Amino acid sequence: MSVQKAVLAGGCFWGVEELLRSYKGVLNTEVGYCGGDEDEANYNMVKTGTTEHAEAILIEFDDSQLSFADLLRAFFKLHDPTTPNQQGNDIGRQYRSVIFYQNEEQRQMAEQVKAEVNQSGKWRRPVATEIVPAEPFYPAEEYHQDYLQKHPDGYTCHYWRD
Repeated sequence: MSVQKAVLAGGCFWGVEELLRSYKGVLNTEVGYCGGDEDEANYNMVKTGTTEHAEAILIEFDDSQLSFADLLRAFFKLHDPTTPNQQGNDIGRQYRSVIFYQNEEQRQMAEQVKAEVNQSGKWRRPVATEIVPAEPFYPAEEYHQDYLQKHPDGYTCHYWRD
């Protein structure tokens, strides 16, 4: 087994985590904040939209079962990557679509998969997903972890798209 890490942001982290947690090859998920200007992050800071942090998910996956490219293809199917700073009713920079790459190989793969998605014709608008170097990941508060497992009727705007 070869464990790799990915940090992805696609709107409210509850729904992203819930859909990816059971994806074959995903070993662990943790929700948190990434990509901001501050040296720390918590929900009360991030929800203001002024810290530049995105609600993100740290994913540990077994790349012998799930390639980074296939993880990204799943990511692009569980949110609308064409809406800058928005997913559903969630609006603000904290809800933007971002791939935080860990190394040059991930950056190249992210660019390739983003181009695939753009050329697929599945979206009427261009993909707005940012591809940026990994930044410090700050785990979210415990009550956000596994939120939709704890609250099955909780809010989510994420679902699998064809």
